[in-house]
Amino acid sequence: MRGPLFYSKILLFGEYGIIKDSKGLSIPYNFYNGALKIDEHKTIATRKSNDALKRFADYLETLQAEQPSLVTFDLEKLKIDVTAGLYFDSSIPMGYGVGSSGALVAAIYDQYANDKITILENLTREKLLQLKKIFGAMESFFHGKSSGLDPLNSYLSLPILINSQDSIESANIPSQTADGKGAVFLLDSGQIGETAPMVNIFMENMKQEGFRNMLKNQFVKHTDACVHDFLKGDVKSLFGNVKQLSKVVLDNFKPMIPQEFHTLWKKGIDTNAYYLKLCGSGGGGYMLGFTEDIDQARTELKNYNLEVVYNF
Repeated sequence: MRGPLFYSKILLFGEYGIIKDSKGLSIPYNFYNGALKIDEHKTIATRKSNDALKRFADYLETLQAEQPSLVTFDLEKLKIDVTAGLYFDSSIPMGYGVGSSGALVAAIYDQYANDKITILENLTREKLLQLKKIFGAMESFFHGKSSGLDPLNSYLSLPILINSQDSIESANIPSQTADGKGAVFLLDSGQIGETAPMVNIFMENMKQEGFRNMLKNQFVKHTDACVHDFLKGDVKSLFGNVKQLSKVVLDNFKPMIPQEFHTLWKKGIDTNAYYLKLCGSGGGGYMLGFTEDIDQARTELKNYNLEVVYNF
């Protein structure tokens, strides 16, 4: 058995903000993918994934018992397959902010959910929200609290625009300029980030009025402007807003930026060679970079691995 491929994703804009109703824009990233397979030999390499799926199956059984109107699964088939050596064969790096658990959730839903909403249907707003809700409940197994957005992106393999928590739609993003010098890139921090502790820090900070005001008046404002500019293809305005967003994150989200990248982050803002922002929850994994001149950014960041994900 080999299931269909599910891709990684990149949340271009909206990390943390979407918890508090900022706009967000998420795009599929086909460089990484994963699929469900059965390893009949049950090798050491696949055992860890198989063990995790065993625990996930138990969690889904509880979820189904508690919320039968939300989603039900063919649990019998899932458990038979897990016993037979089911695992998730994935090239998506874990703890890197590119949706490794989201792709797994999408694959399990696709393979085992009863009465599933398929990508071939007319995807109304209601259906998208229902999918997001189901995926949020499923992915909570991995993160403690999930928006459901990563699995949704992986499942649909479409760019998704989040207008607010109860308004999402598929989005058309401007086509890439093949020889454009401007780029969005991933910068590898070389460390794994864990989502749950970062989200906990954020939720603790949200108890402070000053932090809440900053989020609303600066972070959400610049995030919304970035989404608007990107979809419109207004590159000049976009870079102005990305710079402001990068500053706000450096000033207010320091625990989410690995210590040794604070100087590098500031250098980008000071030189305008590139601007960094969080990719996912931060704490490690990838950071997202924006530059108007990818050659200059490569020179400035020559000691780091850069992966271009979009060209302007």
